[in-house]
Amino acid sequence: MAVMFLSTLCAAAGCSDRAGGDPEGAGHTHTAGGASVSMLVGDGTRDVEVGYRLADVDIPERAGEFGRVTFRIERFDGSTVRDYIVEQTKELHLYVVRTDLAVFRHLHPTMSADGTWSAPVTLPEPGEYRVLTEFVARDEGGNGDFVMLGSKSRVPGPWRPEPVPDSREGDDGTVEVAARGTVAVGTNGRLTMEVRDASQRPVELGSYLGTSAHLTGFHVETGAAVHMHPLGAPQVDQDATRLRFHTEFEEPGDYRLFVQVRVDGYLHTVPVTVNVRSRGSGS
Repeated sequence: MAVMFLSTLCAAAGCSDRAGGDPEGAGHTHTAGGASVSMLVGDGTRDVEVGYRLADVDIPERAGEFGRVTFRIERFDGSTVRDYIVEQTKELHLYVVRTDLAVFRHLHPTMSADGTWSAPVTLPEPGEYRVLTEFVARDEGGNGDFVMLGSKSRVPGPWRPEPVPDSREGDDGTVEVAARGTVAVGTNGRLTMEVRDASQRPVELGSYLGTSAHLTGFHVETGAAVHMHPLGAPQVDQDATRLRFHTEFEEPGDYRLFVQVRVDGYLHTVPVTVNVRSRGSGS
């Protein structure tokens, strides 16, 4: 079970690390909003972690048509979780990702009175999809359990997994992103992203989820999710706007990273691929 939490996420929430432990493997804790919150447990490859379960997952049955993704979060005793602590401006972050990483959706669902979460979504093509949830559930003592859960669902129809592009650069026709530098397994890495417009000029980044950028990634082979936010403010130079991220990769290999930035009021999602080296390996 992978455990990953980036210190920038804690800093953005106005929290401070403190020593501690958890017999279930939740690791040490931080504080947010006056509550003690466990460090993130899970990488989205399992639907059960530390007494929580992703239940009753449903996604649209037809590709290319408007529908909804719905689910509930349950505790070990089968009760539905209804009390959450806001993290990065939301009570819950939802990702719907095809297993070949060719389709990525980052959604912010709403919760009904019975604890069922729901969000509108259109999935463009058939295939096997993973539904991942990231949340902080308030426990009986008023503190928080920070958990990522994942479950697979299928949109019927013929499909063939697409190979993951190996390019460290990507664009959506308006915004270009390039990953720079080498990245290795470890708890104190750095990754730089250069952001430009289509004319190769630096861009002014707006706010998204309370910060200047959001980055979610997935190990190409295992599907393990990583989540990181920039360190400090963007650096705007003559040739690019640069974002530095604190990384804590636990597994070597290729990762498909989805960089989300707001430019001129529009949210752009640009994928790039980076290779994470084993600890101590050469460049």
